[in-house]
Amino acid sequence: MTALWDFFAVPLAYPFMQRALLVAVLIGAVSAVLSCYLVLKGWALMGDAISHAILPGIVLAYVLGMPLSLGAFAAGLTCATLTGYLKENSRIREDTVMGIVFSGMFGFGLVLFTKIETEQHLTHILFGNLLGVTNSEFTEILLVSIGVLIVVLAKRRDLLLYCFDPQHGRAVGLPVGWLHYGLLALLSLAVVASLKAVGIILVVAMLVAPGATAYLLSNRFGRMLAIAATVAIGSSVAGTLISFHLDAATGPTIVLVQAFVFTAALIYVRLRRPKAETEADLPAGSVSR
Repeated sequence: MTALWDFFAVPLAYPFMQRALLVAVLIGAVSAVLSCYLVLKGWALMGDAISHAILPGIVLAYVLGMPLSLGAFAAGLTCATLTGYLKENSRIREDTVMGIVFSGMFGFGLVLFTKIETEQHLTHILFGNLLGVTNSEFTEILLVSIGVLIVVLAKRRDLLLYCFDPQHGRAVGLPVGWLHYGLLALLSLAVVASLKAVGIILVVAMLVAPGATAYLLSNRFGRMLAIAATVAIGSSVAGTLISFHLDAATGPTIVLVQAFVFTAALIYVRLRRPKAETEADLPAGSVSR
């Protein structure tokens, strides 16, 4: 019992750990909500694309003396817009377009970073530094996270219909175009908020694993959101505490915990459901409202 108490009490004795846990909860909540829509829409690669494409925006913002988050957000929107334009004006599939755009922008960012002398550490940008979040960065993450959550929850039904059946949404008068780019903008903001915590490379896991785990365990969207939030927030808190005791990198530890939870959920579903029922599962995107 004492060991369990120390597992939680010892890290909380440090102010930087208290702030890190609060950030982990915020990032977990935002990632969970958006990941459900990304899984239903089949946009897992879009999160990866935006997270990698923000690197040149960060470098250029530093050179121009602008907030790094503003440059990251602008680069994320640029990536999303370019992807949409190329998809609509070429015969190339969307996943191929995403791969070309994000790899090109990421390579451009790496070239800029190696040519410009900065005080920024590349490892912190790539892998995050949750324990080093400053008060100003915490305020920024708090405002962005709350704003994204408010918008997503307020428009959750419209976004669900857009992800589930955009043609039906257009038929009933939904502004499908605005929902498309609105979701991309929210995704870009979530990537910017998560950047300080888990970095460019690992943010895609935060935006996919909770929704994928929840999709395995439920076919109703409301329950899916609840499960995803529990998985994301619980994994973020657990990963932060475990990394403290193991003296390991916090972001990768959080991602490992999420991967473990997903694996456990997959095993549970396979053992719980008969083989025939498993084979008859609904395809991706067929979640009931």
